[in-house]
Amino acid sequence: MAGYGVFSRFYDRLTENVNYPVRARYFDQLIRRWAGRPVELLLDLACGTGTLSVELSKLGYDVIGADGSEEMLAAALEKKMKHQADILFVCQDMENLDLYGTVDVVVCALDSLNHVTSPETLQKIFNRVSLFLAPGGLFLFDVNSLYKHREVLAGQTFVYDYGDIYCVWQNTCEDGETVEISLDIFEQLEDRNDYQRYSECFSERAYSHEQILGFLKESGMELLAVYGDDTLEPPSDMSQRLIYAAVQPNPR
Repeated sequence: MAGYGVFSRFYDRLTENVNYPVRARYFDQLIRRWAGRPVELLLDLACGTGTLSVELSKLGYDVIGADGSEEMLAAALEKKMKHQADILFVCQDMENLDLYGTVDVVVCALDSLNHVTSPETLQKIFNRVSLFLAPGGLFLFDVNSLYKHREVLAGQTFVYDYGDIYCVWQNTCEDGETVEISLDIFEQLEDRNDYQRYSECFSERAYSHEQILGFLKESGMELLAVYGDDTLEPPSDMSQRLIYAAVQPNPR
Protein backbone atom coordinates (compact mmCIF):
# COMPACT_ATOMS: atom_id res chain seq x y z
CA MET A 1 0.00 0.00 0.00
CA ALA A 2 2.09 2.87 -1.29
CA GLY A 3 2.39 6.01 0.78
CA TYR A 4 1.75 4.33 4.13
CA GLY A 5 5.23 4.88 5.55
CA VAL A 6 5.14 8.33 7.12
CA PHE A 7 1.33 8.26 7.06
CA SER A 8 1.36 5.32 9.48
CA ARG A 9 2.48 7.72 12.22
CA PHE A 10 -0.71 9.73 11.83
CA TYR A 11 -3.16 7.10 10.59
CA ASP A 12 -4.98 6.52 13.86
CA ARG A 13 -5.38 10.23 14.55
CA LEU A 14 -6.73 10.92 11.07
CA THR A 15 -9.21 8.02 11.23
CA GLU A 16 -10.65 8.75 14.65
CA ASN A 17 -14.07 9.02 13.00
CA VAL A 18 -14.05 5.26 12.30
CA ASN A 19 -16.03 3.39 14.95
CA TYR A 20 -14.05 0.17 15.00
CA PRO A 21 -16.18 -1.66 17.60
CA VAL A 22 -19.24 -1.01 15.44
CA ARG A 23 -17.43 -2.18 12.31
CA ALA A 24 -16.28 -5.34 14.05
CA ARG A 25 -19.82 -6.10 15.17
CA TYR A 26 -21.05 -5.49 11.63
CA PHE A 27 -18.66 -8.07 10.19
CA ASP A 28 -19.55 -10.41 13.05
CA GLN A 29 -23.20 -10.04 12.03
CA LEU A 30 -22.36 -10.95 8.43
CA ILE A 31 -20.36 -13.96 9.58
CA ARG A 32 -23.24 -15.19 11.70
CA ARG A 33 -25.64 -14.68 8.80
CA TRP A 34 -23.61 -16.45 6.13
CA ALA A 35 -21.22 -18.89 7.80
CA GLY A 36 -22.08 -22.41 6.80
CA ARG A 37 -19.41 -23.94 9.00
CA PRO A 38 -17.90 -23.32 12.45
CA VAL A 39 -15.77 -20.18 12.45
CA GLU A 40 -12.63 -19.96 14.50
CA LEU A 41 -9.67 -18.62 12.53
CA LEU A 42 -10.11 -15.20 10.89
CA LEU A 43 -7.68 -13.28 8.70
CA ASP A 44 -7.77 -9.48 8.83
CA LEU A 45 -6.23 -8.74 5.42
CA ALA A 46 -4.50 -5.34 5.10
CA CYS A 47 -4.97 -4.92 8.85
CA GLY A 48 -3.09 -1.62 9.05
CA THR A 49 -2.49 -0.52 12.63
CA GLY A 50 -4.51 -3.45 13.92
CA THR A 51 -7.47 -1.70 15.54
CA LEU A 52 -10.08 -3.83 13.75
CA SER A 53 -8.02 -6.95 14.47
CA VAL A 54 -8.16 -6.18 18.19
CA GLU A 55 -11.91 -5.59 18.09
CA LEU A 56 -12.53 -8.84 16.21
CA SER A 57 -10.36 -10.65 18.73
CA LYS A 58 -12.52 -9.25 21.53
CA LEU A 59 -15.52 -10.88 19.84
CA GLY A 60 -13.92 -14.28 20.26
CA TYR A 61 -12.22 -14.85 16.92
CA ASP A 62 -8.71 -16.27 16.61
CA VAL A 63 -7.21 -13.50 14.47
CA ILE A 64 -4.29 -13.27 12.07
CA GLY A 65 -3.51 -9.75 10.86
CA ALA A 66 -1.57 -9.30 7.61
CA ASP A 67 -0.24 -6.06 6.20
CA GLY A 68 2.55 -5.06 3.85
CA SER A 69 3.67 -2.02 5.88
CA GLU A 70 6.22 -2.62 8.63
CA GLU A 71 5.39 0.80 10.06
CA MET A 72 1.69 0.02 10.33
CA LEU A 73 2.41 -3.36 11.90
CA ALA A 74 4.67 -1.75 14.49
CA ALA A 75 1.65 0.22 15.69
CA ALA A 76 -0.45 -2.97 15.55
CA LEU A 77 1.99 -4.81 17.79
CA GLU A 78 1.79 -2.01 20.35
CA LYS A 79 -2.00 -2.41 20.44
CA LYS A 80 -1.65 -6.18 20.75
CA MET A 81 0.47 -5.74 23.86
CA LYS A 82 -1.71 -2.98 25.27
CA HIS A 83 -4.87 -5.07 25.00
CA GLN A 84 -3.12 -8.40 25.69
CA ALA A 85 -4.73 -9.70 22.52
CA ASP A 86 -3.81 -13.12 21.16
CA ILE A 87 -3.24 -12.00 17.56
CA LEU A 88 -0.60 -13.13 15.08
CA PHE A 89 0.59 -10.24 12.92
CA VAL A 90 2.52 -11.02 9.72
CA CYS A 91 4.16 -8.66 7.26
CA GLN A 92 2.85 -9.70 3.85
CA ASP A 93 1.55 -7.86 0.83
CA MET A 94 -1.94 -8.91 -0.15
CA GLU A 95 -0.88 -10.32 -3.51
CA ASN A 96 1.85 -12.41 -1.81
CA LEU A 97 -0.32 -13.80 0.98
CA ASP A 98 1.24 -17.04 2.22
CA LEU A 99 -0.29 -18.71 5.28
CA TYR A 100 0.56 -22.03 6.94
CA GLY A 101 -2.97 -23.34 6.35
CA THR A 102 -6.50 -22.27 5.60
CA VAL A 103 -8.71 -19.83 7.49
CA ASP A 104 -12.46 -19.78 8.02
CA VAL A 105 -13.03 -16.09 7.25
CA VAL A 106 -11.08 -13.35 5.47
CA VAL A 107 -12.05 -9.75 6.24
CA CYS A 108 -10.60 -6.89 4.17
CA ALA A 109 -11.98 -3.55 5.36
CA LEU A 110 -11.75 0.22 5.02
CA ASP A 111 -11.32 0.36 1.22
CA SER A 112 -8.00 -1.49 1.34
CA LEU A 113 -8.73 -3.13 -2.01
CA ASN A 114 -9.27 0.28 -3.60
CA HIS A 115 -5.57 0.97 -3.00
CA VAL A 116 -4.83 -1.72 -5.59
CA THR A 117 -5.02 0.18 -8.87
CA SER A 118 -4.01 -2.70 -11.14
CA PRO A 119 -6.82 -5.15 -12.05
CA GLU A 120 -4.21 -7.85 -12.65
CA THR A 121 -2.81 -7.40 -9.14
CA LEU A 122 -6.29 -7.36 -7.64
CA GLN A 123 -7.05 -10.65 -9.39
CA LYS A 124 -3.90 -12.11 -7.81
CA ILE A 125 -5.18 -11.01 -4.40
CA PHE A 126 -8.54 -12.70 -4.94
CA ASN A 127 -6.70 -15.83 -6.06
CA ARG A 128 -4.52 -15.85 -2.92
CA VAL A 129 -7.57 -15.36 -0.70
CA SER A 130 -9.27 -18.26 -2.46
CA LEU A 131 -6.19 -20.44 -2.01
CA PHE A 132 -6.13 -19.97 1.77
CA LEU A 133 -9.88 -19.91 2.39
CA ALA A 134 -11.28 -23.20 3.66
CA PRO A 135 -14.22 -24.78 1.78
CA GLY A 136 -17.36 -23.03 2.95
CA GLY A 137 -15.28 -20.11 4.24
CA LEU A 138 -16.27 -16.46 3.81
CA PHE A 139 -14.55 -13.53 2.14
CA LEU A 140 -15.99 -10.25 3.45
CA PHE A 141 -14.66 -7.02 1.98
CA ASP A 142 -15.70 -3.44 1.41
CA VAL A 143 -14.85 -1.06 -1.41
CA ASN A 144 -15.49 2.55 -2.22
CA SER A 145 -18.03 2.83 -5.01
CA LEU A 146 -17.63 4.49 -8.38
CA TYR A 147 -20.24 6.99 -7.22
CA LYS A 148 -18.08 8.00 -4.26
CA HIS A 149 -15.00 8.46 -6.40
CA ARG A 150 -16.81 10.47 -9.05
CA GLU A 151 -19.25 12.54 -6.98
CA VAL A 152 -17.82 12.74 -3.44
CA LEU A 153 -14.03 12.57 -3.65
CA ALA A 154 -13.13 13.91 -7.11
CA GLY A 155 -11.78 17.46 -7.02
CA GLN A 156 -12.36 17.84 -3.29
CA THR A 157 -10.07 19.09 -0.54
CA PHE A 158 -10.51 18.04 3.08
CA VAL A 159 -8.86 19.74 6.05
CA TYR A 160 -8.30 18.10 9.44
CA ASP A 161 -7.20 20.25 12.38
CA TYR A 162 -6.31 18.42 15.60
CA GLY A 163 -4.32 21.24 17.17
CA ASP A 164 -0.96 19.49 17.18
CA ILE A 165 -1.60 17.92 13.76
CA TYR A 166 -2.95 19.70 10.69
CA CYS A 167 -3.67 17.78 7.47
CA VAL A 168 -4.69 18.96 4.00
CA TRP A 169 -6.10 16.09 1.91
CA GLN A 170 -6.50 16.87 -1.82
CA ASN A 171 -8.13 14.61 -4.41
CA THR A 172 -8.09 14.61 -8.18
CA CYS A 173 -9.90 12.16 -10.45
CA GLU A 174 -9.40 12.44 -14.19
CA ASP A 175 -10.76 9.10 -15.43
CA GLY A 176 -13.80 8.69 -13.16
CA GLU A 177 -12.23 5.65 -11.49
CA THR A 178 -8.86 6.49 -9.93
CA VAL A 179 -8.50 9.15 -7.26
CA GLU A 180 -5.02 10.61 -6.87
CA ILE A 181 -4.58 11.59 -3.22
CA SER A 182 -2.10 14.17 -2.00
CA LEU A 183 -1.54 14.65 1.73
CA ASP A 184 0.28 17.48 3.43
CA ILE A 185 0.62 16.83 7.16
CA PHE A 186 1.94 19.42 9.60
CA GLU A 187 3.04 18.18 13.04
CA GLN A 188 3.59 20.70 15.80
CA LEU A 189 7.10 20.58 17.23
CA GLU A 190 7.79 20.32 20.95
CA ASP A 191 8.54 24.04 21.35
CA ARG A 192 5.04 24.65 19.87
CA ASN A 193 6.38 27.51 17.74
CA ASP A 194 6.81 25.63 14.49
CA TYR A 195 5.59 22.62 12.50
CA GLN A 196 7.28 19.76 10.69
CA ARG A 197 5.77 19.12 7.25
CA TYR A 198 5.32 15.67 5.72
CA SER A 199 3.92 14.87 2.28
CA GLU A 200 2.44 11.65 0.93
CA CYS A 201 0.83 10.68 -2.37
CA PHE A 202 -1.10 7.54 -3.22
CA SER A 203 -4.00 6.38 -5.37
CA GLU A 204 -7.32 4.58 -4.96
CA ARG A 205 -9.26 2.96 -7.79
CA ALA A 206 -12.95 2.10 -7.77
CA TYR A 207 -14.10 -1.02 -9.58
CA SER A 208 -17.51 -1.74 -11.05
CA HIS A 209 -19.75 -4.46 -9.66
CA GLU A 210 -19.23 -6.41 -12.86
CA GLN A 211 -15.45 -6.26 -12.46
CA ILE A 212 -15.66 -7.52 -8.88
CA LEU A 213 -17.92 -10.37 -9.97
CA GLY A 214 -15.28 -11.22 -12.55
CA PHE A 215 -12.51 -11.30 -9.93
CA LEU A 216 -14.60 -13.59 -7.74
CA LYS A 217 -15.49 -15.93 -10.60
CA GLU A 218 -11.91 -16.20 -11.82
CA SER A 219 -10.71 -17.04 -8.30
CA GLY A 220 -13.37 -19.72 -7.86
CA MET A 221 -15.36 -17.91 -5.17
CA GLU A 222 -19.08 -17.18 -5.37
CA LEU A 223 -21.01 -14.06 -4.44
CA LEU A 224 -23.50 -14.37 -1.59
CA ALA A 225 -24.65 -10.77 -1.19
CA VAL A 226 -23.67 -7.15 -1.58
CA TYR A 227 -24.77 -4.40 0.83
CA GLY A 228 -24.68 -0.63 0.87
CA ASP A 229 -23.06 1.66 3.44
CA ASP A 230 -22.62 -0.78 6.34
CA THR A 231 -26.25 -1.89 6.34
CA LEU A 232 -27.96 -5.15 5.53
CA GLU A 233 -29.80 -3.50 2.66
CA PRO A 234 -28.91 -3.69 -1.06
CA PRO A 235 -26.82 -0.76 -2.29
CA SER A 236 -28.39 2.19 -4.06
CA ASP A 237 -26.98 4.23 -6.92
CA MET A 238 -25.64 6.67 -4.32
CA SER A 239 -24.11 4.18 -1.91
CA GLN A 240 -20.56 5.24 -1.10
CA ARG A 241 -19.36 1.97 0.42
CA LEU A 242 -20.20 -1.48 -0.92
CA ILE A 243 -19.76 -4.55 1.28
CA TYR A 244 -19.41 -7.92 -0.40
CA ALA A 245 -19.95 -11.35 1.09
CA ALA A 246 -18.50 -14.23 -0.92
CA VAL A 247 -17.97 -17.91 -0.20
CA GLN A 248 -15.45 -20.57 -1.10
CA PRO A 249 -17.70 -23.38 -2.40
CA ASN A 250 -17.46 -26.81 -0.89
CA PRO A 251 -15.98 -29.46 -3.23
CA ARG A 252 -18.60 -31.30 -5.23
